[in-house]
Amino acid sequence: MNIATNPLDLKSETVALLAALGVDAAAFTRGDMASRTPVTGEVIAQLPTDSAEEAKAKIDAADAAFRAWRQVPAPRRGELVRLLGEELRAHKADLGRLVSIEAGKIPSEGLGEVQEMIDICDFAVGLSRQLYGLTIATERPGHRMMESWHPLGVVGIISAFNFPVAVWSWNAALALVCGDSVVWKPSEKTPLTALACQAILARAIARFGKDAPEGLSQVLIGGREIGEVLVDHPKVPLVSATGSTRMGREVGPRLAKRFARAVLELGGNNGGIVCPSADLDMALRAIAFGAMGTAGQRCTTLRRLFVHESVYDQLVPRLKKAYESVSVGNPLTSSALVGPLIDKQAYDAMQKALEEAKSGTSGGSGSVVGGTRVDTGAPDAYYVRPALVEMPAQTGPVLEETFAPILYVMKYSDFDAALADHNAVAAGLSSSIFTLNMQEAERFLAADGSDCGIANVNIGTSGAEIGGAFGGEKETGGGRESGSDSWKAYMRRATNTINYSKALPLAQGVSFDIE
Repeated sequence: MNIATNPLDLKSETVALLAALGVDAAAFTRGDMASRTPVTGEVIAQLPTDSAEEAKAKIDAADAAFRAWRQVPAPRRGELVRLLGEELRAHKADLGRLVSIEAGKIPSEGLGEVQEMIDICDFAVGLSRQLYGLTIATERPGHRMMESWHPLGVVGIISAFNFPVAVWSWNAALALVCGDSVVWKPSEKTPLTALACQAILARAIARFGKDAPEGLSQVLIGGREIGEVLVDHPKVPLVSATGSTRMGREVGPRLAKRFARAVLELGGNNGGIVCPSADLDMALRAIAFGAMGTAGQRCTTLRRLFVHESVYDQLVPRLKKAYESVSVGNPLTSSALVGPLIDKQAYDAMQKALEEAKSGTSGGSGSVVGGTRVDTGAPDAYYVRPALVEMPAQTGPVLEETFAPILYVMKYSDFDAALADHNAVAAGLSSSIFTLNMQEAERFLAADGSDCGIANVNIGTSGAEIGGAFGGEKETGGGRESGSDSWKAYMRRATNTINYSKALPLAQGVSFDIE
């Protein structure tokens, strides 16, 4: 649907989009939680929040739905996800636009995020006929042993602002085909897109029919305290949480305390290495996109770059020109490639990191290109030029992830030392190397190479593709969602042994009279 509104009146456009997507006006026109767009900083909606008791009631409803949904055959469950994919295709333009308004993404990225949702639906539909278990060799004659996979229960999803809809779909599409119900707590910075996704799924459920029980998918609106209800609830055996490593350190132990499962996809102080043989044109494009895309607000953003001394003076000046020339501005009214930071807190964190890098208080002053605020006429919006910081060594702010467009660049001479520095930070989700040398490429991918869950050769750190399991943040050792065999996290495994003989084998030397 083409919403014809004044592009500067984002509140009216948001109301029109939500109405077109099927969201009840009562869910976003009155309430105690303000939703702001980072594009201008203005309030575009007021949402009622869930109390702790209301959140618990929704979880109980999802648990009841699970007990019915697990009885529906998996290929039939896949049909619901197929219909969800159809609805997403039909509403791609509106949902993508809403993502751009609420998260500040440029239009191509907003639409691209919805495309990822469609792709995971396609993946999950096929998966619904491939939830395979193994046949296992048994040492006992006249017996057969196999494994079976069964639905797990209520899957809790906690998502971050930077991918407000895709992360939900990565989890929900798999959970639904695996026979689970879903309870989603979106970021309080991006609740409107969650309401829109719930409405789109409701359309698919209406088309699917009575096999889908009431309460199959729930959304919790609120702050941290509502997330804690979800994490601590005994009827939620799995929580998939995306966010900062700080958040993961709080969520992980709480889940472990009650022996619940965790899928933790956390931040990444991601690194790349540019080797002497690298195709520098290829590397330049991949580095610029990976470091500046989405205003540096991806968990896969490139944040540290190690460049060999033999190509440093060829690559880095060209990279500086890219930083100086990249367009920054309102993604809804211009063709800017870099949109706003999510809020003032993100801007302040960026400036603090840059000041520390320049001051040398942490062991070496850096030379900074960019990092200044850009005036777009919206005083409550925070646009900045991406920053490139040449550092003499990996020290101070380089060791910490700042969720903003800062790229720290360092020169290296020895590959082993560069690889060691690459792995020396705590948080790491994605990594890349640019080289035409097979030994360097294979070493980077080897057991003693990159220690990140994603390791790429001649491609940037961002741009994970549906089909490969995303994540594996190294600090947690966990993560993994979206593709490969990540579906197993959403199910429980049972080993089954069947005795089709007439004898009951006993341990050697053991017998008793049963007459």
